[in-house]
Amino acid sequence: MSVMEKRLQLLLDAERYEQVRTEAERSGRSVAAVIREAIDLRFAADSSAERARAGAELLALAAVSEARSGRSPGEGPAELKSAYDADLVDRGPR
Repeated sequence: MSVMEKRLQLLLDAERYEQVRTEAERSGRSVAAVIREAIDLRFAADSSAERARAGAELLALAAVSEARSGRSPGEGPAELKSAYDADLVDRGPR
């Protein structure tokens, strides 16, 4: 994180301020730190790229699992549990 170099005056209604103050007190941080975190979460520059990367990784894992077992895990909980159990058996003891 860069050095703080810009000052901002921000007016909040009582309810919003109380929410921020409560979180700051609960987490042991300053009100300003809580507001900076909220800004970072809202305007995360690479959040779309991260989501796309995570999705691609999940699809790759599914493809590897299907290739190992020769079958797709299916949609329901029973099919997923069965596929998970089969994968554990295929891997053997560790």
